[in-house]
Amino acid sequence: MYLPWGKVPEITCQELWENRRRVKIIDVRSVQEFKHSHIEGAVNLPITQFTESAIQSLGLKLDQPIVTICLSAHRSIPATRILNKMGYSATQLKGGMKSWWQQAMPSVTN
Repeated sequence: MYLPWGKVPEITCQELWENRRRVKIIDVRSVQEFKHSHIEGAVNLPITQFTESAIQSLGLKLDQPIVTICLSAHRSIPATRILNKMGYSATQLKGGMKSWWQQAMPSVTN
């Protein structure tokens, strides 16, 4: 069972910004939240649909670092754990999108 608390590896907003072209960003918020605002290049896979088959459909590479994102770094905890259990190298964005917005980092809307 994957629960939305506890510790998982984290990356700061600045670290993500500096490495944004080398990592795959998976936003686990709802479709509506994602459309409102997200980090450029992120793909949306809501945590409610975060299954092995859905993850595999993203065509991820085992050697590419992954950063998971949600609103406040709670929903991304189980996503990070699932990805790491599947053999990927996943971290979560520390503080989630709230932290990203507070630091006035760039985002896009649909």
